[in-house]
Amino acid sequence: MKKKVLLTGISGFVGQHCAVELLKQGYKVKGSVRNLSKEQEVRRGLAEVIDVKDNLEFCKLDLLNDTGWEQAMRDCDYVLHVASPFVIAQPKDENELIKPAVDGTLRALKFAQKTGVKKVVLTSSTVAMAGDKKVNHLHENSWTNAKKDKVSAYIKSKTMAEKAAWDFYNNQTGPNKIQLTVVNPGPIYGPTLTGNLSGASMELIKKVITGKMPMLPNSNYVMSDVRDIAKIHVAALENLKSEGRRFIVSSAKPYSFVGVAKILKDNGFKKASPKRAPSLMVKFMSLFDSEMKGMLPFVDVLVSADISPAMEIFKWKPIPFEKTIIDTAVSIEKNL
Repeated sequence: MKKKVLLTGISGFVGQHCAVELLKQGYKVKGSVRNLSKEQEVRRGLAEVIDVKDNLEFCKLDLLNDTGWEQAMRDCDYVLHVASPFVIAQPKDENELIKPAVDGTLRALKFAQKTGVKKVVLTSSTVAMAGDKKVNHLHENSWTNAKKDKVSAYIKSKTMAEKAAWDFYNNQTGPNKIQLTVVNPGPIYGPTLTGNLSGASMELIKKVITGKMPMLPNSNYVMSDVRDIAKIHVAALENLKSEGRRFIVSSAKPYSFVGVAKILKDNGFKKASPKRAPSLMVKFMSLFDSEMKGMLPFVDVLVSADISPAMEIFKWKPIPFEKTIIDTAVSIEKNL
């Protein structure tokens, strides 16, 4: 019997790639979406790269509602909880991001425990580790101080959701204790499977290659490939050494957004402009533009990371960053 995995947020960028990796590794996949109208888009995208046969089904789940969660998990061995709201723009009310992130995470863990799921692998972020500091070298025990005034709603949402997950895990009682592994990526790039370019990373590269972003903020951050993220999520399901741990899955050294534009320009994307925006200008624009305001935490940062635990435990070597960026741009160009 093939083992079945509930994959929340299957229609998202990371979710699609996790679905492909799960199917490649011989799992059955039950993908959750907020609206079942997304099913055909996801099926078409996955069918381009893998034969799904009868190994894929869909269910409707909402991060803010208990309806359907218990039923969805009853026949599943594992859960990949990937679904979480992600926008760069700063919302008027931070709870628009925080509530679904925290409540959705706790909902996934609660029903996983109730139905006897063996393990949950949770998607967090490096912003839950570095979100309140401009210069940082991240490791497994790094945490963002979400109580600081300048921490954005998105950074708070990821930090609070992951902390809530670990509190739940550490305070389990009774016989049905679930295992937990957390994956912490940086900004995620890579090819789209469905042609959907609406994600924040896709939007950025799309603007760069079409010349709609003539200058980029000064930011040096660890970056991730969506295919690496998917690989580690799936590898963690049955790897006993990953139990109770969080893994940074990104580049070890930081890359700049200006460097991203340079890679693209050097590889034939002529409209890419590797010019740095003065930080004062970005800060000024953030007064009028919610997307710029959301970018502020990443301006003038320098963040590196210790990725050796993930490399050792999963026998993993990151996809070269230049390949990640070129593959992303080629994929976007095909879907413009």
